[in-house]
Amino acid sequence: MNIIGFGECMLEIAGAPLALRFGGDTLNTCLYLSRLGPRHGHRVAYATALGDDELSAELLRSWQEEGIDCRLVSRLPGGTPGLYLVTTSPGGERYFHYWRANSPVRGYFAEPGTPLEQSLVRDHWDVFYLSGISLAILPPAGRERLLACARQARERGMAVIFDNNYRPRLCPAGEARHWHDRLAPLVTLALLTEEDEQSLYPDEATDALIARWQGAGCRELVLKRGAAPCLIALGRERFSQAPVPVASVVDTCAAGDSFAAGYLSARLAGEAPAVAARLGHELAGIVIQHPGAIIPLDAMFSLL
Repeated sequence: MNIIGFGECMLEIAGAPLALRFGGDTLNTCLYLSRLGPRHGHRVAYATALGDDELSAELLRSWQEEGIDCRLVSRLPGGTPGLYLVTTSPGGERYFHYWRANSPVRGYFAEPGTPLEQSLVRDHWDVFYLSGISLAILPPAGRERLLACARQARERGMAVIFDNNYRPRLCPAGEARHWHDRLAPLVTLALLTEEDEQSLYPDEATDALIARWQGAGCRELVLKRGAAPCLIALGRERFSQAPVPVASVVDTCAAGDSFAAGYLSARLAGEAPAVAARLGHELAGIVIQHPGAIIPLDAMFSLL
């Protein structure tokens, strides 16, 4: 499978002592998908915008070393990556502090004919992956262009995969609902953090949530519930898969993103939903035992 992800990656300051790393929701998922690529035969590309500074160049080198196709990354003169600081509670719960107002990806669609738009027309791809954050970081005109990319992907027979990842500080609930509802008819598989959906639709029960997405045309839904069993809805069928408990949680950064990578890696290779959910939980369980969004490669050798 040939997969494109779109979104934002920022510099990450976290740990004790503090260390400089990187992370971003769709980038995290794409990077872990790339690491799992040899297991399931996937090729992963990432579309975003970076600056022309040395920190941006280092991010690009890091992604290329992870096997990610970076030809869809734009470099904006004078730009510098966004930044976030992560602090964690004794139980591993994370708290974010952002400096991203001038993140280059906000201008990704400022000019016509972006690398992503050109590639969707010209090249062969199987999957287009984006998130609620992918939409939220863009100005309205950029969101329209991103929706057009999703529409183009569907018209070319690609799967469109959406992770809701709602962040109130990026987008008010009413505004987010507007854009999520417009995207929903184009989505073939939705990875939904149930807590985020409840923030957007506070009076909606789980069955109504599933009915809303299925009514829009989404064939497969995965409700992510943290340490509780995930719920998968595939047509009228329902599957529940519990994670293996983790004795020591260090940092929950990228827990949902890594679950998504494990689940998608297996499902896109034709594995059953329960098998895919087990791999998602297993990868997330490893990730949360390490600091930062991106863990060392050797920490996940058992899955490769």
